[in-house]
Amino acid sequence: MTASTSIKDFLPTLDYKRIYNFSELRKIGILVMLGIVLIAMVSIAVMMGNYYISITDSIYTIITHLTFGDISTIPSLHNIVIWDLRIPRIILSFLIGGSLAIAGTVYQSVFRNPLVEPYILGASSGAAFGAALSIVYPIIGVSIQLSAFCFGALAVTFAYLLARVQGETPIFTLILAGVIIGSIFTAFVSLLKYLSDDSALREIVFWLMGGFYYATWDDIILLAPVSIAGFLILLAMGWKLNILSMGDEEARSLGVNPERYKFIAIAVATALTAFSVSLVGIIAWVGLMMPHASRILLGPDNRYVIPASFMMGGMYVIVSDTLARILTSSEIPVGIITSVLGAPYLCYLLRSKGRGMFG
Repeated sequence: MTASTSIKDFLPTLDYKRIYNFSELRKIGILVMLGIVLIAMVSIAVMMGNYYISITDSIYTIITHLTFGDISTIPSLHNIVIWDLRIPRIILSFLIGGSLAIAGTVYQSVFRNPLVEPYILGASSGAAFGAALSIVYPIIGVSIQLSAFCFGALAVTFAYLLARVQGETPIFTLILAGVIIGSIFTAFVSLLKYLSDDSALREIVFWLMGGFYYATWDDIILLAPVSIAGFLILLAMGWKLNILSMGDEEARSLGVNPERYKFIAIAVATALTAFSVSLVGIIAWVGLMMPHASRILLGPDNRYVIPASFMMGGMYVIVSDTLARILTSSEIPVGIITSVLGAPYLCYLLRSKGRGMFG
């Protein structure tokens, strides 16, 4: 070894730019594959049900509507089953699942805790109280959906204000405040159950189990703008969420105001959660499980995890709702299906990928 050489000359030269580009292309490829799987799942879900309709008839019905064709050429029963019943359910299932999944992704990044889910700040408990209040006392004149959304958002607001100390919102304090507020609203729901008659009690129980029994195009018109806007905002914040997941001090050192971006992220995730719960009730496990599955495929980078979580959450709820429709003659609440499928899968993830689930 001469004076003009160094130890670096004997080490293998790595093309880091090429490695980085390959990693990015791999992640994009995974997202494309998820999109293809999503299309396949939607195609299967459209056909499945107590009344079977072939894929060709299903596609013809959908294309006729989308191209403003002659609807009279579609058999009336096919038109009702496909366009009025199944398509709204599938679209709503996808939007609900995607919204809850990315809300869970955001909460886990902001709180730096892989066990956090979208209901941790009391959104589900508040929404449940709002729905139960409207069911037991319909004289108030407020729809179940509006009441559930308002109280869901109110619960998270209470938790955030309770946790805020001297202009800062410590993560542990915020989680604890969410648990407290959620417990209070859960107690109120129990009180309303006690005060309700048999008919109202039955309706409350079914609402709490979650389901897409009454999905309509009006629900999609309400949810789609919120879901898409929330997705785009959080996707644009992907890099900021990566920084927030490193901790407040690290975020400040990189020029990011953690309080500002935590507030924006939590507000958007709360809106997605409250809107979703207000329309279909409480759907369990989606917001906890899908972010983990996405990180296993794509790593911790939220710029890729957010779109993957949105697609995987949507697919998971579509599959769960399809099973809820076809397993028995009487429809099973979809919240039961997501719990039955979700718990064993999360156990598998913990056993096989436990140490790497959060990056």
